[in-house]
Amino acid sequence: MKLEELLSRNRTRRRFDQTYQVDHAILERLVSFARLSPSGANRQPLKYIIVNKPEDCSRVFPYTAWAAYLKDWPGPADGERPSAYIIVLGDTQISESFGVDHGIAAQSIMLGAVEAGLGGCIIASVRKEGLRKELSIPERFEILLVLAIGKPVEEVVVEKIVNGDVRYWRDEKNVHHVPKRDIDELILIL
Repeated sequence: MKLEELLSRNRTRRRFDQTYQVDHAILERLVSFARLSPSGANRQPLKYIIVNKPEDCSRVFPYTAWAAYLKDWPGPADGERPSAYIIVLGDTQISESFGVDHGIAAQSIMLGAVEAGLGGCIIASVRKEGLRKELSIPERFEILLVLAIGKPVEEVVVEKIVNGDVRYWRDEKNVHHVPKRDIDELILIL
């Protein structure tokens, strides 16, 4: 798959076939993509927790928040929840600051997920202290992101922004619409 196609297919997915089991080896491979990604000063302070057993996924889910613009949607219903998570941590014994490393790593992981026929959602809105306690994550690790991964079951459509409104929305057929700015609006000519 060419990069442009991979990037075009890499949409945020919030509904999954929860019965589809994501193999641990695939998740390790995705973390390996993150390992190969650039890191500020090459410190490589990120660590990862792989979660793919149904009972463990059900422990992570309650600590995640989904789709702030969809006010009447509390998140994926049972049966449409992710069947895997990769929790991205910053090791404070290696670095006190993580810059953009976790964003780069998350993008590498998500591109790899799309290439493997999966999809996901990068979740920054996490009840971190609750998750830390639930999974017994040591204090030295800062919880940076939770990546929800699974077999997507929703259609996502990219469209032009209308009247400056960037909010994503769902139509009556549950198709997820994502407004994007035009390229002419992004590039400044000085």
